[in-house]
Amino acid sequence: MEATRTGVIIVAGGGGLRMGGSIPKQFAIVGGEPLLTRTVNNFAAALPTAKLVVVLPAGQADFWRNLSARFPVAKHMLAEGGKERFHSVKNGLAALDGMELDLIAVQDGVRPFASAEMIRRAVDCAKENGTAIPVVRPVDSFRRIEGDGSIPEDRSSLRIIQTPQVFDAEMLRKAYDTAYDKAFTDDASVVEHAGHRITLCEGERTNIKITTPEDIVFAEAIAGKLRERE
Repeated sequence: MEATRTGVIIVAGGGGLRMGGSIPKQFAIVGGEPLLTRTVNNFAAALPTAKLVVVLPAGQADFWRNLSARFPVAKHMLAEGGKERFHSVKNGLAALDGMELDLIAVQDGVRPFASAEMIRRAVDCAKENGTAIPVVRPVDSFRRIEGDGSIPEDRSSLRIIQTPQVFDAEMLRKAYDTAYDKAFTDDASVVEHAGHRITLCEGERTNIKITTPEDIVFAEAIAGKLRERE
């Protein structure tokens, strides 16, 4: 059986303003290595033949080269980020231009704990359905703001969206051949705008996105648990 040819775009375009640190959040050291290193290596381990592209803001490429030289990190290409996430993904797609791919996955650079099992699960789902986005059920209660008040929201019909979001390569390329719209919140919304149905697959609660200083505390705990399993 022929292996699925997969490209992976790792979007690490954050400036880290909400983190309050001196360096962008994707370069923060957690469990002894940069978050971005973990993310890259997770995909290289899960999909050894995949073509990896890391998308960084303008001016951060040299910093990343110097930082990553101090840690074992899988081979990857670099692309320059854009004004919005949409433009960064579009630049990542351009870096994969000309490559014969079956699927393309898009991952947040600051989700460093996606397991190999979940990554492959999303790939398998996209291979069967053309689209796949991992989700988890919310455990908190919700209220919707309406006017001056609020009303309870039924959480049973809600899902928390994660990455990697995986798509048929040609479908994703064609979907991104459009103008930016502020309604594009993620890759699934771009693909859905192009007329395609989105398929959900099982995500992981440990597949957290590092956004605030508090998230670093959770990330260190997860990294510690992973070390215990090794």
